[in-house]
Amino acid sequence: MVRVGCGKTAGTNRQAGKTTERTYNLMSIANPTRDDFAAMLESSLGAAQSFDGRVVKGTVTAIDNDMVIVDVGLKSEGRIPLKEFAPHGEKADINVGDLIDVYVDRIENAMGEAMLSRDRARREAAWDKLESLYAEGTRVDGVIFGRVKGGFTVDLSGAVAFLPGSQVDIRPIRDVTPLMNIPQPFQILKMDRRRGNIVVSRRAVLEETRAEQRSGLIQTLVEGQVIEGVVKNITDYGAFIDLGGIDGLLHVTDMSYRRVGHPSEVLNIGDTVRVQIIRINRDTQRISLGMKQLESDPWEGAGAKYPIGAKFSGRVTNITDYGAFVELEPGVEGLVHVSEMSWVKKNVHPGKIVSTSQEVEVMILEVDEDKRRISLGLKQCADNPWAVFAEKYPVGATVEGEVKNTTEFGLFIGLDGEVDGMVHMSDVAWGKSGEDALAGFRRGEMVKAVVLDVDIEKERISLGIKQLDQAGQAASDKRRGDVVTCVVTDVKDSGIDVQIGDGGPIAFIKRSDLSRDRDEQRPDRFQVGQKVDALVVGVDRQTKKMQLSIKALEIAEEQQAVQQYGSSDSGASLGDILGAALSKAKDPR
Repeated sequence: MVRVGCGKTAGTNRQAGKTTERTYNLMSIANPTRDDFAAMLESSLGAAQSFDGRVVKGTVTAIDNDMVIVDVGLKSEGRIPLKEFAPHGEKADINVGDLIDVYVDRIENAMGEAMLSRDRARREAAWDKLESLYAEGTRVDGVIFGRVKGGFTVDLSGAVAFLPGSQVDIRPIRDVTPLMNIPQPFQILKMDRRRGNIVVSRRAVLEETRAEQRSGLIQTLVEGQVIEGVVKNITDYGAFIDLGGIDGLLHVTDMSYRRVGHPSEVLNIGDTVRVQIIRINRDTQRISLGMKQLESDPWEGAGAKYPIGAKFSGRVTNITDYGAFVELEPGVEGLVHVSEMSWVKKNVHPGKIVSTSQEVEVMILEVDEDKRRISLGLKQCADNPWAVFAEKYPVGATVEGEVKNTTEFGLFIGLDGEVDGMVHMSDVAWGKSGEDALAGFRRGEMVKAVVLDVDIEKERISLGIKQLDQAGQAASDKRRGDVVTCVVTDVKDSGIDVQIGDGGPIAFIKRSDLSRDRDEQRPDRFQVGQKVDALVVGVDRQTKKMQLSIKALEIAEEQQAVQQYGSSDSGASLGDILGAALSKAKDPR
C-alpha cells in the first residue's frame, strides 16, 4: 500500500486511537534548500498521481449510515455508497477493518475527498476474469437483475452484460420473473472491453445441456415403447412432451381417434400423460409420440358394425362446402355428401340443412375400412317425396300448384311435398304455339294440371294443362280426312280464322282453300260467327295445329257423288249427277 504525507497528521476523522502513518520528519527539513523542497513535493505528488485509474487496496475505517468510509493512503479518505458492496438480491457484507479493492477515479474532489468506487473495482476485476473465460469458451455465472429494451441485464460478478430476449430460453417464455435474481450459468457470445459491451446467452447453455441429456436419453428409447411424460408446451398443431430431458412431439392427429379441433381440448400444460413412441430420428433427435395408439382402434370391424342400409344416430362435427361429417362413435366419422342431404333442397350449402353438434339420423351407404371412410345419407332416413307424390297422385290425377318459374320450354309448378312438376310447352294449350301458350302464365299464379308421368328414380313429374280442356282435346283428336264444323272467328284478306267445335283449337283456312270456284275464294263472303264445314287436310305433329280446307271438302263431296251416282262419261251432266245425289239425300227410299 502506498502512503502519501504532507507534513501534518492526516485522517482527523478516523476512529480515536488510530496512529498517524504519514508524518514527515520536520527536523530533517528545518532548513531545506530549494532543490530539497522540489524533491519532496515531487515525491509526494508523484506517488499520489499514480493512483488515478487504478485498483488499489483500502481499509474500511467506518460505516456511516448508507456510506462506507475507506482509507487508501491518500491525504483524505473516500466515501463509497453501501449499496455498491451488496450483490444483486443480497445484503451488503462489509465490516470496519476489512481490506478491500477499490477503484480510484480521482485523488480528490472539490471537497478534498478521494473519489473511490467499489463497483468499478469489481468491474475491472471481473473484466479480467471474463476475458480469460471467454477465450477458453467457459461458462460464467451471473444473475438477471433488470429489464431493458429487447432483453435483460445480467450481473457477472460486477460486469453488466446484455441478455437478448431470444437467448433467455430454448422456447419463448412469457414470464421471466422466476429466473431473476438467481445465480445461473451463461455463455458469453461477444464482448468488447473498449466499448464496455458484453452479450451473453442462457439458451446456449440450455441447448448444450439438453443436447448432452438428449444424446444419452435417446439411446435408451425404442420405437413402440410406452413412456410417461409431462406436457411442456401446446401449439395449434400439437403438444411437446418432456420425456425427462428430451422433448417429443405429440401431433394433434395422434391424440385421439376422434376429431380434435385444438390440442387444448385434450391436454393442459403440466399434465402427466402416457404416450407411445411412434418414430425416432436419431440424426435430428426428433421423437414423434402418440396417445391414440394406446387405445383400441374403433375402425376395426367397422364393416360389420355398420352394415350398408342400416340407420344410426350421430353428431355433426364439421361442415364443409361439399358436405357434413357425422360422428357415429368416438373416432369413427362418416361423410354425408351434399347430394345425399335432402331430396328437394338442391344446390344449397350444407350449413343451411344441418348445424354443428346437431344430432341426426343417417343411413350407411358405403364402408371402406382400409381408407377409413364411411359414406352416409341423410335424405334416405326420410320418405322419398317423389314416391309419396306418385302414391297420392297417380297418372291422370288433377293437381293444383303455384307457378315457380317459366322457361322457354315450359312451366315449373310447385306441388305437395316440396316437389316441382314441369308442364312442357306442348302440353300448355291446344292449337297454340308454345311461346303463345306460355305467354299467358305468370310466376306466382295458381294453376291446375293433370299428372302425365312420375319418374321416381329421375325425380321428375310431367304435367299437362291442356289435357283439362276436354273439348279442345276432342277437337284435336281429328285426323286427316275428317270433316269438322267450324265457327268463323276472324276474317282477313289472306283467309279466315275458325274455331273447331265448341271451345276447340283455332285453325286458319287460306284464301285459296275457301272454295273450289275462284270467284268464291273471297274472305269477305264470310261473317264472324258463321258456321262452315271443312276437311282436315293435315296435322302439324309439333304444334298440333290442323290444316283445313273448304275447297278440299267440296272436291271430296263431288268425287263421292260421282262414284255413287255414275260417271260424267255416261252422257249425264255434273248437274244431273249432283241433283240426283241431293234428291237421294232428301229421300233415302
